[in-house]
Amino acid sequence: MPELVFFSGTMDCGKSTLALQIEHNRSSRGLQGLIFARDDRAGEGKLSSRLGLVTDAVEAAPGLDLYAYVVRELSQGGKVDYLIVDEAQFLAPEQIDQLARVVDDLELDVFAFGITTDFRTKLFPGSQRLIELADRIETLQVEAMCWCGARATHNARTVNGRMVVEGEQVVVGDVNSPAAEVGYEVLCRRHHRRRMTSGTVLPGALSPDVLPVGE
Repeated sequence: MPELVFFSGTMDCGKSTLALQIEHNRSSRGLQGLIFARDDRAGEGKLSSRLGLVTDAVEAAPGLDLYAYVVRELSQGGKVDYLIVDEAQFLAPEQIDQLARVVDDLELDVFAFGITTDFRTKLFPGSQRLIELADRIETLQVEAMCWCGARATHNARTVNGRMVVEGEQVVVGDVNSPAAEVGYEVLCRRHHRRRMTSGTVLPGALSPDVLPVGE
């Protein structure tokens, strides 16, 4: 049976790499898919991974009816065996409903990839709707790591190297450059709660998580 599958994880855990791997595996077997992406780091109409892999995609812009787009492709003689949707957290809830309709009415597999929560630890509307509708939710097993070495579970936004917890939900930045004007970093819950990023911890400084013990 076709499925709507939501692959979720923090930033920098290999979501886009997996999306490209699924595309490679299926296309090498003669299947043909449609790839949608939104606000990719490589620019409009691209799906890219941090490993340097990139492919063309349809930009899932606000207002684009994804179901109608697939129906139009099929009615014009195009072959569509599956859909891959990257950065799905940025989609509107109604676009997630359209993906579910692709599965139910057109009987196509849909593989959606995205992060669940924003820098404020609040659910993205697109991710919330995916959690509500997905046939299956897969948490990626490639663990991103906090600067302290613990498993990273939270996404943090930094402005000039310092963590912020207020602002627009979507602002373009780079997880590879947290010291830039607007950057992103993955943290464990403890250091997200304490707003301690790699840029605010002095090398060799005693962490407030470690309390000195008297002899």
